Amino acid sequence: MATFTQRVRSFLQSPQGQRLVDQGRRQLAKPENQRRLRGLFSRLQQSRRR
Repeated sequence: MATFTQRVRSFLQSPQGQRLVDQGRRQLAKPENQRRLRGLFSRLQQSRRR
């Protein structure tokens, strides 16, 4: 049986996985989404400090 990382790697190399990766990259290139992620990361960092 394949390990989890092997299964993920094979999915990412498949055409469906490549489409998903490309879609994610396009979404991350948008300034609005970058702003949202920065806000999320800052909230997570603040909650860890408590």
